[in-house]
Amino acid sequence: MADKKSKKAAAQQNSTIAVNRQATHEYFIEERFEAGLVLQGWEVKSLRDGRVQLKESYVVLKRGEAWLSGAHISALLSASTHVNPDSIRAKKLLLNRNELNKLIGSVERKGYTLIPLSMYWKKGRAKLEIGLAKGKQLHDKRTASKDRDWQREKARIMKKA
Repeated sequence: MADKKSKKAAAQQNSTIAVNRQATHEYFIEERFEAGLVLQGWEVKSLRDGRVQLKESYVVLKRGEAWLSGAHISALLSASTHVNPDSIRAKKLLLNRNELNKLIGSVERKGYTLIPLSMYWKKGRAKLEIGLAKGKQLHDKRTASKDRDWQREKARIMKKA
């Protein structure tokens, strides 16, 4: 029984391709969505090798569709010669119409931002977790940092006692 749980936990850790660590520092994440990605063959191979960076990427809504822009997927050295890889190509995101309508309304009317949080494998398919977010101001970042430091210190004190 314990072996099955540990195998699932190990599989979930290995299924993560990339994480945007800066996102939680820069934004308040209000809601999270899971989206599929439309990728080319060489991009999938690069994802399997972990050659993706989400740090400066963002999600754009154009003509009722969601697009991932600024994500850097490096081509493998053994990429085919007839394929011309573009490492920062905009990638279409696959979402339900209801989810898209909700995102469009939140971004256009309420001033939210869409940012990619993490990329992972789910049943052999690449998925992107996007967050509906509001930007943090400097004083918000400072209080979050203080809270995080206090939680860490509290854990150290409790461990010693």
